[in-house]
Amino acid sequence: MSTTAPTILIADDDRAIRTVLSQALTRAGYEVRTTSNAATLWNWVAEGAGDLVVTDVVMPDENGLDLLPRIKKIRPDLRVIVMSAHNTVLTALTAAQRGAFDYLPKPFDLKDLVNVVGRALEASRQPASPPAEADGREKLPLIGRSSAMQDIYRVLARLVGTDLTVTITGESGTGKELVARVLHDFGKRRNGPFIAINMAAIPRELIESELFGHEKGAFTGAAQRMSGRFEQAEGGTLFLDEIGDMPPEAQTRLLRVLQEGEFTTVGGRTPIRANARIIAATHRDLTQLIRQGLFREDLYYRLNVVPIRLPPLRERLDDIGELANHFLARAGEEGLPMKTLSGEAIERLKRHRWPGNVRELENLIRRLAALYSEEVIGLDAIEQELAETKPLQSVPATNGREGLSAMVDRHLRDYFNAHGDGLPAAGLHDRVLQEVERPLIAITLEATRGNQIRAAELLGLNRNTLRKKIKELDIQVVRGLK
Repeated sequence: MSTTAPTILIADDDRAIRTVLSQALTRAGYEVRTTSNAATLWNWVAEGAGDLVVTDVVMPDENGLDLLPRIKKIRPDLRVIVMSAHNTVLTALTAAQRGAFDYLPKPFDLKDLVNVVGRALEASRQPASPPAEADGREKLPLIGRSSAMQDIYRVLARLVGTDLTVTITGESGTGKELVARVLHDFGKRRNGPFIAINMAAIPRELIESELFGHEKGAFTGAAQRMSGRFEQAEGGTLFLDEIGDMPPEAQTRLLRVLQEGEFTTVGGRTPIRANARIIAATHRDLTQLIRQGLFREDLYYRLNVVPIRLPPLRERLDDIGELANHFLARAGEEGLPMKTLSGEAIERLKRHRWPGNVRELENLIRRLAALYSEEVIGLDAIEQELAETKPLQSVPATNGREGLSAMVDRHLRDYFNAHGDGLPAAGLHDRVLQEVERPLIAITLEATRGNQIRAAELLGLNRNTLRKKIKELDIQVVRGLK
């Protein structure tokens, strides 16, 4: 690097942006050279000019992302910062895979840009690591251009080239598994398997066997050796969904794997080396579970190396139109009639609270595509569908709130006390409880299209408890969209 003030090369076809960037970086003490095209930028780089490049993606003669591999080939230590108004996760990931130091979505704060430039120049004193190869994917794994999602994209772009353990938190339906898939599909382990296991969907007594496998005869019913998810994820990624529902004994074994890098099967003695990237996810507050003695603090810190919080849909309302159109297009690809949404319909969707987040929106759009004959879905259709699902939104969720039986019991007590009769006899109370409980479970299962995990969450029940009640009350589960 030059002993004088570092020189920043800026390439952007927008004159106003070039002027603003030049003024900001000049005030920060840098020398600045600007151009409106990729050809001039390339000539400067090839001549050895400049200590740092700041380039737009879309320019009249060449895509800025296509320049990155060529720059890295002739000047591997020259850091490049990419700017783009096409603010998708694919832009951020491609920039990272092709060796960009950082990605800044337009519009951005000038102070942030100056800070990134400073970090990039500091990093240029260290040898650059080779970029990961892009895999040419075209479909976007995540949708949204809101500032909340831009923050997520930038974090993902930095993580895809690492093996760091990640914990993804967020309400149900925010897309936690999609984020895990991005980290896998665009990362170093993309050629290996992606194995997912949902802790809330497996009986407690079987979780250790599911995770670590078991030997023949290890327990009643173990007729042969079975490999666990850790073995199946060899060389790839293991996604531990709903980690907050993992029982204590399994937490202890998982902690040992993270500490020692090896495990044994249930009933086995020979250690097996663990070679999988761990990504965990939960909709629950793990710190609260730690205070309640339900989750190990040492395991929390082992898993939470890099935390990612996914925003609920109500915090990214500007993404609703793009998400809705994406789901309509996907429904068309699956054979449903192609539809569009009117402007009024999109505005009405933005005023909804979306307790079920992106998953709720997707299910709504699928219903609209399947049930309405109009090519343009209008406000009336949206109002009708939202009105039909409104009662479900009053059903309490989990995370410390009362369960179904407690809720029904409370309402019964309130009713009888309000009418001055006191509590009914035990037999009548139990009969009324059952009569209220059965239809409420059935309605919730119908509203969630048979998704028992989602239904259990809405009802405030453990998944296994819900299964038991479905059997006891002889409720028919019709599976559909999830």
